[in-house]
Amino acid sequence: MTSGETRPAFYAARPGGWRDWWTLLHPPYTAWHLAYVVIGASLAPVVSLSRLLATLLAFFLAVGVSAHAYDELQGRPLRTTIPRAALIAVCVGGLCGAIALGAVGVGKVGIALVPFIVAGPILVVAYNAELFNGAVHTDLGFGVCWGAFPVLTAYVAQAGNVSLAAGLVAAGATALSLAQRALSSPARQLRRRVVDVRGVLTFGDGTETPIDRQGILGPLERGLQMLAWTVVLVAAGLAVARLT
Repeated sequence: MTSGETRPAFYAARPGGWRDWWTLLHPPYTAWHLAYVVIGASLAPVVSLSRLLATLLAFFLAVGVSAHAYDELQGRPLRTTIPRAALIAVCVGGLCGAIALGAVGVGKVGIALVPFIVAGPILVVAYNAELFNGAVHTDLGFGVCWGAFPVLTAYVAQAGNVSLAAGLVAAGATALSLAQRALSSPARQLRRRVVDVRGVLTFGDGTETPIDRQGILGPLERGLQMLAWTVVLVAAGLAVARLT
């Protein structure tokens, strides 16, 4: 593995082979946003394990695979060597798989799921392609697409409707996703664009501490890692409580 300073992300593996696919999945972020699916489903009066697994798989295909493959097609921000044709194939295949799972779900849940099946692919493409003059590709758009939407979709897949509780938790997921964005945006810039940081912190007693890139980057990424683990563990706890 290359040094922490040169990797495009703290979770990025050494380039080449299967490791590129690991990096492409953005594992901590994918787990974080799949946790919202579990949280949303756990709010329903009755939780079906089969519906939860299907919803998790659909979001994994749409977000973990398709959205991230599309993003890598735009300038290779993760510096993978995955062939362009393979990225296109998994991008299209991931969305098609998610839509197919949603279509099957309509037969079990009802038409209440249809708006979410339609909105999902639109949000993935609109966000990553910066459609509508970039209106969706904003911090708030990120929070709604990858925070609120998974919560609400998972709840509807279980209950067949939307509740006030689900709406409030969706708002909380949006806020958490905004916190993620506030940390990840400067961390990404420091890793991928900044080559040097110079400065000094001067304290009231006259002592000075140098500022370097790692000194700024470290707290940002530790915060991201702790937030990811927190959301995943909360989701796991809710799943255990509701399914056992």
